Amino acid sequence: MKFQMITPEIIAGDVLDILPGLDDNSVDLIVADPPYNLDKDYGNRSDSFTSGQWVEFSEKWIKQAHRVLSETGTIYIFMGFRNISTTWSILEKLNMNFVNWITWHYTQGTGKTRGFSPRHEDILMFSKTRNYKFNLNSIRVPQKYYRKRNNMSGANPGDVWEFSHVHYCKSGRRKHPTQKPEGVIERMVLASTDPGDTVLDLFSGTGTCSRVCQILGRNCKGIEINPDFVDLIIQRLGEPFELFDSIDSRLFRIPDDLRTHRERVDYLLTHLKNFILPNPGYKHHLKRFYTEIELKYDIKTAMDVLGKAENEF
Repeated sequence: MKFQMITPEIIAGDVLDILPGLDDNSVDLIVADPPYNLDKDYGNRSDSFTSGQWVEFSEKWIKQAHRVLSETGTIYIFMGFRNISTTWSILEKLNMNFVNWITWHYTQGTGKTRGFSPRHEDILMFSKTRNYKFNLNSIRVPQKYYRKRNNMSGANPGDVWEFSHVHYCKSGRRKHPTQKPEGVIERMVLASTDPGDTVLDLFSGTGTCSRVCQILGRNCKGIEINPDFVDLIIQRLGEPFELFDSIDSRLFRIPDDLRTHRERVDYLLTHLKNFILPNPGYKHHLKRFYTEIELKYDIKTAMDVLGKAENEF
């Protein structure tokens, strides 16, 4: 699927000042990466509250977020373990519908010598009502095994998401302490919106959500309090797009029990159609996909898939 790029609206200011000016039920998805109250350096002391101040701040912005969210809308909130139960309680008091507690697992994190090193963050997924939008077919991942009774259009990706951090050595890394990978946001946007829907990107930071919405053809309003980050976001939105900075590695998962040549080609063509071609960065993924086929099976299988794909697609 090809998406029509849409330029997001970036609003400089405090969410507590901006949110009251938005209409009731006016956004289809909210992605929020608020302060965890860990005294991270965002350049403006916005992550330094007393415990009581943080709770009051959270209650205010979540109440406003609930108001502007549509009846079929969903909110995803990133939150550290220290305050996630408090965030849950605030959402429950507003009678919001719990959908999922998502674990974002990453491969590297803070090192510790006493106790286990953290390797995940949590994401709360709540909806305004039980009648929420969820596009499973847009986020399926390839099945682990080939069985004719399995749904070869793919499996539900589950509530544990494995995406690497945007490491400091990567070219797409910005000067921000908690930049989120585009693959995580892409899954949220695809699952909970359709092209042309409106997304509210709270606490925009480096503008990851706004960038993903731009590429996927969703209208987006991004709110960011730090003017330096606002400038960074605007610069980022003007950069050419090649592919997202992260991807679920299961996209290239090829079962090892395809027994005949014809079975392999037929299955892999379906895989290509369902998982590679719909991806905004598919041209960059094609080479890796064919390499995976060759490694798993042989070069003839890879070449036959390539030949048929050129004729069919």
